[in-house]
Formats: sequence, structure tokens, C-alpha cells
Amino acid sequence: MKRILAVATGLVTASMMIASASAQEVNLTLHHFLGPKAPAQTQMLEPWAKSVEEASGGRIKVEIFPAMSLGGKPPELYRQVRDGVVDIVWTVLGYTPGTFPRSEVFELPTVHQGSAKQTTIAFTEAFDMVAEDFKDVKPILLHTHGGQAFHMVNKPVRKPEDLAGLKIRTPSRTGGWTIEAYGAEPVGMPVPEVPEALSKGVLDGTMVPFEIFPALKLQELTQYSTEGAGGTRFGTSTFMIAMNKDRYDSLPDDLKKVIDDHSMANIAATYGAVWDGIENGGKDLRKSRGELIELTAEETRAFDARGQAVVDRWIKEAAELGLDGAAMVENARALVAKAPAR
Repeated sequence: MKRILAVATGLVTASMMIASASAQEVNLTLHHFLGPKAPAQTQMLEPWAKSVEEASGGRIKVEIFPAMSLGGKPPELYRQVRDGVVDIVWTVLGYTPGTFPRSEVFELPTVHQGSAKQTTIAFTEAFDMVAEDFKDVKPILLHTHGGQAFHMVNKPVRKPEDLAGLKIRTPSRTGGWTIEAYGAEPVGMPVPEVPEALSKGVLDGTMVPFEIFPALKLQELTQYSTEGAGGTRFGTSTFMIAMNKDRYDSLPDDLKKVIDDHSMANIAATYGAVWDGIENGGKDLRKSRGELIELTAEETRAFDARGQAVVDRWIKEAAELGLDGAAMVENARALVAKAPAR
């Protein structure tokens, strides 16, 4: 009888171990470059992670590591996820110049019109056009923010000539071209370095969306902000949430489906709208301290005329890579125009 009980107990224990193993959590690390209180974490990454965890019945656990807390610098995030150093990253595509040449079309001035939701939906719908950029990772979300506005330490900007000779921070090479087209000097740097650069006079201003104001305290470091007529912007930045391909492939099919259900077209409108919404808080901070300048339609056209030169430059470079840049710009503009804004 003792032997029978021992065998039965062993079988129960083994069964429990098998059941536990089958329900074992998959722990995923998510690394990014902003602080834990930044809207990118609190309003996008945390809700996304929570939804994934709930949809998996608790079998997936996503642990978020903000502010490069796993090591490295922001430009290294793409390589970290590609090489499997971390499982998932959120990063700016422009931090690794030359890696995402097709996706740059959505950064261009006169393509992005000022709505993150609109351009994020368009970016997602155009995935076949840009897919080669992401062949080494599993894209979860391709998106933009609300777009670049000018935030100046002590000089208001109402026409391109107001920027002549000034040092302006850019997030990407297309942003640098845009700044050059306006007659200013582009200074490339990741956004966490901007506050110190502004305070020390390294920069006269920066191109970022309003949503970053609380994190960087730009209302304390700049006096003037400028956007185009009707809230249009001077180009934008492209971002991705991406997963290591091998890590994704290692998941059982039902957990792959959870990730897929929380990826790309399934979440583009939701998080595009989030990025539009969080612009408002930054704008309120600007209005509470300093001046928000909205250009007239005529003033905006002066910037757009120079912005078209940036588009033409991009088309020429795309041709050198064997890409039909003109067709890509036309397609991107058409997709942005038909997507719902805000």
C-alpha cells in the first residue's frame, strides 16, 4: 500500500510539474530610452504590456526597462533587439541612420500633416513598401509622434529666415536636411541630451513634438514654440516597437497569436490617437509659460516651399538605392490623406 501511495504521489507531483511547465510565464524584456514617467511609457508601453499579459492569461510577462537601464545608448537599441540582447525595444528609427531608408518617406515635411494617428495608420498600411527595412526584426508597431515644432530659447520663428545660422537639434538625417533647408545648422543628438544642450547654449532651439515638454521641462528652457497653420508640422520622426525574431519564433503558436493580435494594424489607430492626445498637455505647458505661435497659411507655405526641396533631395537619394522615391512619396501622401486624423 505504501508503494502504491508513493507511486500515486509521484504521478500527481509529475503531473503538477508538467502543468506548471505548460503554464510557465514567458518573460519579455522591453528596453527604451525615455524615463519611466514619460507618456511613451505610461500611455503606450505600459498599457500595451498589460493588455498582452491579460490576453495571454498571465503566461506572458513584459518587464519594462526605461532610460537605457539595461545599458548602452539610445542609438544602440536597434542592434540590441536585432541581436537578442533584449527581447523588445521602442526606439526612433532615425537613431540608426541608413538602416530604414524606405521608412524615411513618412518623416518628410509635406508628407506628414500633423496627425500621429493619420500617419501611423498610413505607415502601417504601407508596410509592403517598407518591409525590407524590418527584415531582421519582428515589427510590433510602426508609428510617428505628432510631428516637429520649433522650440526656441529666445527667438520667435515666423519665417524660415528667422532660423538663419541658428543651431537646431534634429532627431534624424531627414530632420537635418529640413533644418538646412530653412537656413539653420542641424545638430544631431538623442532627445535625452536636449535639456543640457539648451541650458548650456549648445543649441538655440530644438525640433520635437509638444508631448515631450513634461519630460524635458522645455517650458523652462525655451520661450517660443512655432507650428504650422492648423497644427501642421515640419516633418516628424518615425518610431518602432520591435521584437527579436528568434524570441518571437520560440513562442508557442497561441502566444505568437497574442503578440500578433497586439501588433501593427490591430493597434495602429489606438496608439496613433494616444500620441495625438498627449500633445495637448505639452501645448498647455507652453501656453502657461512662453508663447505658442501658429503660423498663418501664407507663412506655412513659405516653409512648405523649402520642405519640398527636402522631398526632392530624398527622392534623388532613394533612386541611388534603386528605389522609386517619387512613387513612394506619392503613395505615402495618398495614404496619409485618406487616413482618419485624430
